[in-house]
Amino acid sequence: MNIRLSNDEAFVEKRQGLVLLALNLIGAMIYVIAASHGWADPRVHSVTGEPYVWALRVFPIWAVFLLLNLVWSAFAVAHRQWRGGIWGLATIPIWLVAVVIDFAHH
Repeated sequence: MNIRLSNDEAFVEKRQGLVLLALNLIGAMIYVIAASHGWADPRVHSVTGEPYVWALRVFPIWAVFLLLNLVWSAFAVAHRQWRGGIWGLATIPIWLVAVVIDFAHH
């Protein structure tokens, strides 16, 4: 069954995908900023609670965006909106870059 989207539907789907991508980009930046508070200072040998500070700031951000992306992906699969799924996959490199930046400072 080949269902073609009208121009209006395709525009709305593309706009929603761009919004999802923009939200994830903003979320990744918030994540890096929040995670930076738990980065160890190389000038000081500390055994304080940096990992706990990091986790308390980072896990809520991860949870919100994981839930957002899972709901988006489930909606795309349930409604067979494969282009919407592609936008969801495009968020993966954003989060990978954010995690690499964060872990490079641990």
